Amino acid sequence: MYIGMPKIAKELSALEVKRLKTPGWHAVGGVAGLLLQIRPPSQPGGPVPRSWILRLMICGKRHPIGLGSYPQVTLASAREKARDLISDAKAGVNLLARKRAQRSAQIAEAARNKTFRECADAYMEAHASDYTNEKHRKQWASTLEAYAYPILGNLLVADISMPHILDVLLQHTRHRNGTEGKLWYIKSETAKRLLDRIRTVLDYATVNEFRSGNNPATWKGYLDTQLPAPNGLKKTKHHPAIPYALAGDFMAKLRTNDSISARALEFLILTTVRSGSVRAATWSEIDFTKKSWTIPAEHTKTKREHKVPLPPQALKLLGGLPRMAGTDLVFPNPKRKPLSDMALSQLMRGMRERGELSVEAVPHGFRSTFRDWAAEQTSYSDEIRKAASGHTVGDSVKEAYQRSDLLEKRRNLMQEWADYLDMPSAKRAASVTPIRGQA
Repeated sequence: MYIGMPKIAKELSALEVKRLKTPGWHAVGGVAGLLLQIRPPSQPGGPVPRSWILRLMICGKRHPIGLGSYPQVTLASAREKARDLISDAKAGVNLLARKRAQRSAQIAEAARNKTFRECADAYMEAHASDYTNEKHRKQWASTLEAYAYPILGNLLVADISMPHILDVLLQHTRHRNGTEGKLWYIKSETAKRLLDRIRTVLDYATVNEFRSGNNPATWKGYLDTQLPAPNGLKKTKHHPAIPYALAGDFMAKLRTNDSISARALEFLILTTVRSGSVRAATWSEIDFTKKSWTIPAEHTKTKREHKVPLPPQALKLLGGLPRMAGTDLVFPNPKRKPLSDMALSQLMRGMRERGELSVEAVPHGFRSTFRDWAAEQTSYSDEIRKAASGHTVGDSVKEAYQRSDLLEKRRNLMQEWADYLDMPSAKRAASVTPIRGQA
């Protein structure tokens, strides 16, 4: 390879180079072909881009080779780099081929340098059709956003190791019931789902060659040596409940509140279903003739349709509700959207602060209140009590056999529950005969 050398210019000092401001190519001397390229600023008053260029004649053609920006690369360093390149060229090194190889390696390395957040976003986009519904997709993203991204989000997946995973699982958090502590211990179910999602993202990164080696989010043989099994952890009382003896007193206070949130909470208590089903309830699901509410499968935790018998108290509540134009929702917010999950919780919190509620409790806790009452104050079978709360009652044969008559048995149970709620503790104490259901 023929190497031609340009004439060596006058050797400038570092101060003289610093004073160069005119756009163009400026020979700085010391090494033949070494130039400082000055370009006009991209906007008036902006910084003036300056960089080092070594121009060499290779096989009859002049080729510029970049040496870096000035002043990040000093005059002395630029001259040293230029001399090394000239020496390599004279020794037969193909500088252009080497430059292309270095550039390709840089591009490949940049492609491999994926952050955890980038990989998570790519995985969720690739598997968008796998999610059972929009809520599931949002849960996937929100869990990572809340707990993983603050620690792992900007880390390269290639650099993530077990200590990083432990930092996520042992981060300090606060449960909605007021409990504080480490995520793995006070929100174990959330932590398990989070760990599964982190492991999946890192598996995705490994398959795409963004990282190598073992997955540090693996439980068996890895994290199980560092953390107690989640199934063995002492269960936290996630949903503090009102004792059933106080349920009538609470209901009396609740009925003095005329907000839509109060009516939704009252309906939740009367039907003992989950908050999400109540907030998503539509008028088309209510059958006033058959006195029942049919919750579609997509609005139940079990993903199975659930029919709820409605006692007169629930029907009266529904009959007194206004119907908002533009929505079929039974309990819409002012924007014709479903009430938020916090609306009912905030209502109970306000009652607690005003002294209308004497114990810590949350809306979901009323399912426990109902179960305790049904187990201790009635003689209905366990299958009927479970079915009333929307739980599965056994194997498929048993369920098929019971399907025809469980609704009416549940109707009797729910009627007794509604009647019980109508009795404040003082009135109930004066009654002589307790209500006892028959299986």
